[in-house]
Amino acid sequence: MNVQIARLVIHVAERCAELSTPVTPPHRQVVAAAVLKPVVPDLADELESLYATGADLGQMLTGRALRALGCAGEDIQGYGKAALVGTGVPIEWGAALLHPRLGKSVRDCLPGASSIMPSVTKRGSAGACIDIPLHNVRDMWSFDHFDTVSLCIPDSPALDELLIAIALAERGRPLARVRPE
Repeated sequence: MNVQIARLVIHVAERCAELSTPVTPPHRQVVAAAVLKPVVPDLADELESLYATGADLGQMLTGRALRALGCAGEDIQGYGKAALVGTGVPIEWGAALLHPRLGKSVRDCLPGASSIMPSVTKRGSAGACIDIPLHNVRDMWSFDHFDTVSLCIPDSPALDELLIAIALAERGRPLARVRPE
């Protein structure tokens, strides 16, 4: 199956205060998303081509996200991925784009990243919100990095589209607890 990129969306969130407490430096997260339209939608099509597309998307979206933050891959501490499929698209297509190759291609762009990327896949209509889970790129049990970033695109996904997103964060939650040893 071939997919066409209908549009790219980059969303940067910079939190400068948390409950009136200044956050210095600001806590920054970025979501880089691609809205995809299958060119030859065929429910019986092999998922293998989606795996390869997922790897390409992981690399492209990570590059876009790093440029939006203006930082290097080694500066990233948190990450996550998500698929939001339109109501006329099999949810398995979103899962196939995320797993098994997208995460590896993102990790390849982030030196030292080794933990599994948390993910979510769901179905929704245009304007549906997707909450992307985040955790630490090296230690998936770093509680201070458990976080979420949300993305809503008013006109996506259409009935026959998929939205694939990766999220990166420069550090853990603002004012996070120190984990007891």
